[in-house]
Amino acid sequence: MCGLAGYLGGPTSSDEGHALLERMIHTLAHRGPDGYGFHVQPGVGLAHARLSIIDLATGDQPIHNPDRSVWTVFNGEIFNYVELRAELEAEGRRFYTRSDTEVIVHLYDRDGDAFVERLNGQFSIALWDARRGRLVLARDRAGIRPMFHTRARGSLWFASEMKALFAVVPERRQLDPRGLLQTFSYWAPSDPDTVYTGVHSLPPGHLLAIEADGSERLVRYWDWTFPDEASTRARGFASLEDAAGELRERLVDAVRLQLRADVPVGAYLSGGLDSSGIVALARGFTRTPVRTFSVAFDAAEFDESAHQQAMVRHLGTEHTTLRIGTAAIGDAFPRLVRHAETPVLRTAAVPLMLLADSVRRHGFKVVLTGEGADEVFGGYDLFKEAKVRRFWARQPGSTLRPKLLGRLYGYLDRSPASHPAFASAFFGQGMEHLDRPVFAHVPRWTTSQRALAFLSPELRAAAGPWDALAFAESRLPDGIMRWSPLARDQYVEAKSLLAGYLLASQGDRAAMAGSIEARFPYLDHTLVEFANRLPPSYKIRGLTEKYLLRRALADLLPAEILHRTKQPYRAPDSLSFFVDGRPLDYVAALFDASHLRASGLFDVAATTRLYEKARAGRVTGFAENQAFVGILSTLLLAGEPQAAARAPGDGVAVVRR
Repeated sequence: MCGLAGYLGGPTSSDEGHALLERMIHTLAHRGPDGYGFHVQPGVGLAHARLSIIDLATGDQPIHNPDRSVWTVFNGEIFNYVELRAELEAEGRRFYTRSDTEVIVHLYDRDGDAFVERLNGQFSIALWDARRGRLVLARDRAGIRPMFHTRARGSLWFASEMKALFAVVPERRQLDPRGLLQTFSYWAPSDPDTVYTGVHSLPPGHLLAIEADGSERLVRYWDWTFPDEASTRARGFASLEDAAGELRERLVDAVRLQLRADVPVGAYLSGGLDSSGIVALARGFTRTPVRTFSVAFDAAEFDESAHQQAMVRHLGTEHTTLRIGTAAIGDAFPRLVRHAETPVLRTAAVPLMLLADSVRRHGFKVVLTGEGADEVFGGYDLFKEAKVRRFWARQPGSTLRPKLLGRLYGYLDRSPASHPAFASAFFGQGMEHLDRPVFAHVPRWTTSQRALAFLSPELRAAAGPWDALAFAESRLPDGIMRWSPLARDQYVEAKSLLAGYLLASQGDRAAMAGSIEARFPYLDHTLVEFANRLPPSYKIRGLTEKYLLRRALADLLPAEILHRTKQPYRAPDSLSFFVDGRPLDYVAALFDASHLRASGLFDVAATTRLYEKARAGRVTGFAENQAFVGILSTLLLAGEPQAAARAPGDGVAVVRR
């Protein structure tokens, strides 16, 4: 894993260009602590910060083609590079390294922009074609690795993280009201938007080409697609067992590919089905020894260590547990926000960042994770909840059908399904949207959007009218309503929470803060394509989630793990920022009324009431916890308090649309 940065249309002086690249790439030292590389020519610059994982001796970037007319810097891994290299060498092409990066320039020479379709991996790529005077930026299919870009001062600037852009164009560090509205609705901005005005994220599965004449072409080369509902029912598989057998083979192939590295590989072990399955496959079907790591919590509500230890005993792995208290989460939260570069509505990324630090201290640079299985195989309670709500909607007056919701959320101390009247009110939200593709997400987004009430009137006015459902639907593909309801739910989840939050703030950024590369076998695109063809009943049978995945892993896992109900990974939220009712120093400073007023971001009276409630330990529900964490992280992004340095109304600029 690495970091990249660069510009197009910048200085013609090599010295000036190199100095700008130095400023950009040094902000990404955590992504690539093993060295830097540069390519500079008039008007173009590429920079790379390397985390050495494959071809430690000769794999330094930038990498070029044989005649040095094509140069690339690359963040990520191409897992099928061995097969691609053999194919290219059989055609007579010669390599000067053993790295996975070099296949990129040879494939581009042969296939042009279609090169990206041959790659199985997680990547962001910047490629300069000097012959044609064109720049190509590309991002992996699921959106595992980030790529940001902006136009400023007559140039295009791009980088793995926005902090590298701000190092040379600091004027772009202006919070965008519309980006904040998206974050407080969906938990993250929707690609290509970010929370900064004029800064864009290259969407997953897209390639952006900037031609010599300055024209731009954005191409989507891959997407989550599903067959029409009638076709899914009709096609099927010969049998459930045949489908489980094929899934097992594909899982083994994905794990084998993602174990490729010239350094030791570890794995996260949460104690759930997904990560346990990955470790079991690695142990049972490869010769690669896998070291395991996990997070445990002092608070019993969040702790899964008993299940983690059951898997450790079952597999016999060498294992390290990092036990984390709430105070450690609060202390590390500002660091997480600096790396995330966006507001976060939960603290769950912080323990994963601290776990990455521990992994690195133990001498590892790479870990496999179970992320993605829930999106691919229908694992979330949200999917089961939507199934029940659709069933309930056929007889809205039924008192029996909503009782099925009581089978969900048993892991929560304060389950929304525990009280019948509250459950009917909570899960009954959005029933009027039954025929819309975002139906499943209405309760979650409604809960999140309660945080919008804390935004200042000035910021809301600057953002303009906002309809979260309509905005989300404007970015969905034509024909989505021909898919099965579960397929629609999966697509929206993959494009919102997965790409925007789980693979970003809680994935890439949390791991790279500790200079760790996380790999995601369940998001191998061939595995996703296989799963998307499955009938919905193979994913959720009754109210049993990930049914086919359980069948495929049945002989590898102990019964207590195999049949365990999904328990989402969570961490203490507002409680992490107070010790016996006393706020951490930075929290008190950020929520000081004078600072709130100066920031111009939040309604001072409403935010102060929430703060006092959190200090008293009375913030218990999802909505208020998310609002508190979201406000705190936004204030951190906007900058530390500066006593008497600003007049009321100063602070982060609010850009009007």
